[in-house]
Amino acid sequence: MIESDTIKLLRECDAGIKMGVTSIDEVLPYAKSDILKQYLSKCKKEHEKLKDEINKLLDKYKDDGKNPNPMAKGMSFMKTSVKLAMHESDHTIADLMTDGCNMGVKSLNRYLNQYEAADEVSKDITKRLINLEEKLAIDIRGFL
Repeated sequence: MIESDTIKLLRECDAGIKMGVTSIDEVLPYAKSDILKQYLSKCKKEHEKLKDEINKLLDKYKDDGKNPNPMAKGMSFMKTSVKLAMHESDHTIADLMTDGCNMGVKSLNRYLNQYEAADEVSKDITKRLINLEEKLAIDIRGFL
């Protein structure tokens, strides 16, 4: 049970990180403010560091990880594309990213509760990922 929940939790973190990095990559070219670009770039780097940790643990369990749900990824891309086409601004980017961070925090907390038998290392990674998402949402509030 511990190993099963651990793998499932790590897989959800892996998918969440992939989704977050993709979202940042989609909006970063449109950011006008250097400060917003710095927040986004720093958050992306931190996500990638956690992804490396997750990949090492998943390798240990001989698991390939998980990709984001294609439907969710497609809907996110469409929403981003339409909103930025209508109003290309740092405000729009902050709005999109805040929504994404909030959805990530909600999902990750749900997975923490669902996979409560996961090992402490995996739970710690999940909590650090949640903190990253919360921090970005707070950092970019000034652009809303």
